[in-house]
Amino acid sequence: MANWATYLKGYQHYLKLERGLSANTIANYTFDIERLMAFLNEHGLSVSPVQISALQVQEFIYHLAKEVNPRSQARIISGLKSFFSYLIFEDMRNDSPMELIETPKIGRKLPDTLSVEEIDQLIATIDLSKPEGERNRALLEVLYGCGLRVSELITLKISDLFSDEGFIKVTGKGNKQRFVPIAAYTLHYIDLYRSTIRVHQTIQKGWEDTLFLNRRGKGLTRAMVFTIIKDLAVKVNLQKAISPHTFRHSFATHLLENGADLRAIQMMLGHESITTTEVYVHLDRRHLTQIVHEFHPRQK
Repeated sequence: MANWATYLKGYQHYLKLERGLSANTIANYTFDIERLMAFLNEHGLSVSPVQISALQVQEFIYHLAKEVNPRSQARIISGLKSFFSYLIFEDMRNDSPMELIETPKIGRKLPDTLSVEEIDQLIATIDLSKPEGERNRALLEVLYGCGLRVSELITLKISDLFSDEGFIKVTGKGNKQRFVPIAAYTLHYIDLYRSTIRVHQTIQKGWEDTLFLNRRGKGLTRAMVFTIIKDLAVKVNLQKAISPHTFRHSFATHLLENGADLRAIQMMLGHESITTTEVYVHLDRRHLTQIVHEFHPRQK
């Protein structure tokens, strides 16, 4: 179809090599372009990415508005802007057909967080009589104790644990590495899992250094971690939409509420911009008032 596949392949290489994005992120960007390709195909419009006009893209956006919510629209528009910026960068186009496309206004969506009591309740519900029980407890303790993304959790290696120093090495977005403090409390549950369960497993070739393994001796998938958490939420009848990311949000929010510096939280979460961290954490207004009363010189 008007040679879109060739341009798309070049774009994927650019995202991987030049921008260092993960396979999941590249797949999301690719899906945005494929939606536009499908629209052009359905309407018999045989134009290449270097020929497509602003009017044709605008028609696609109108069509999109009938199918997806404003948040999804905004994400797809962002993906298309990135693609056409790449074409300009590679001197394939002089301008972007996205220049006059406005992103729909969306409200700031704050994620659910869990209280310390709710996290304790979820972890206490884990059935430790089953072999995966010790693994799941250690896994959730790491999610909450270190604020990891689910992709960082499932790729965590034994060689990334620096127990004596109290740190773990985390490989985040764009293959960027950071060191995150880990409490002795969390390390205790990792050691328990390793010494009672993992040590007895037959580990498949290539997974010897991966910390969290499934029953077949391979690494966990993102979907498996989601399922573990969803099942526990059902067991305790938790009336919140939670995911692995909820533990990450809770990690950041609880640190902030207990007086941690926002810049320190940013470094632990691996956010490039502190603005992301500000949006990310629940800024409890009562907590901020308490800080002013406690630390501002005029209050003394």
